[in-house]
Amino acid sequence: MPRLGVNIDHVATLRQARGGREPDPVWAAALAELGGADVITVHLREDRRHIQDRDLRLLRQTVQTRLNLELAAVPEMVELALEVLPDQVTFVPERREELTTEGGLDVLRQRAKLEQAVIRCRDAGLSVALFLDPEIPQLEAGLELGVAAVELHTGRYANAAEGPPRHRELEALRAGGRIVVAAGAELHAGHGLNYHNVGPIARLEGMAELNIGHSIVSRALWVGLEQAVRTMRQLLVEGHAQH
Repeated sequence: MPRLGVNIDHVATLRQARGGREPDPVWAAALAELGGADVITVHLREDRRHIQDRDLRLLRQTVQTRLNLELAAVPEMVELALEVLPDQVTFVPERREELTTEGGLDVLRQRAKLEQAVIRCRDAGLSVALFLDPEIPQLEAGLELGVAAVELHTGRYANAAEGPPRHRELEALRAGGRIVVAAGAELHAGHGLNYHNVGPIARLEGMAELNIGHSIVSRALWVGLEQAVRTMRQLLVEGHAQH
């Protein structure tokens, strides 16, 4: 069964809306773990729009499962990762004007920068993943960097209309997943996944980890964070059983 990574960025977004101390994403991580999260995921952006350095350092001290740090492949963020030493780093694209991550990394254009960042983190003993669209040239280029995992961007699948459009996106993810697994890397996926569309992704051959944030935090408004995580985890269990 895939590991469930719970992204707690949106808890920090709510806190930053007032610039105060609550809700604290560190507390959210503890509740997510109680609900069954296997991984706590945070994206420390260069503009610090939600997760702050303080959060990352406290999470490194308190997370009992695995801490996955999403970051841009820039020297400042790599240095911070090497200082904090999360269990995993996932390199993602980042644009200041975007509301959320809009797609996968362009490895073909940024190979030199990504390769340097990957080598530095890997040499420090960190597990390294790349966030990529399910496009064969990008996947092949990313895997050539010797990363431990590839996280497939599921945004196009999540946003596609029901029926043939979504089926086409699912098939693209399935084909991309085969390439990742055949290369000996772990297969991860995330972005836009929710309680209605997660099943087919959880059932993809070789799926090792799903990172889900917005839908879990949204559901938590009604049922509480621990229960929201428990419900999502149960969907992964059921999806795996149907494989």
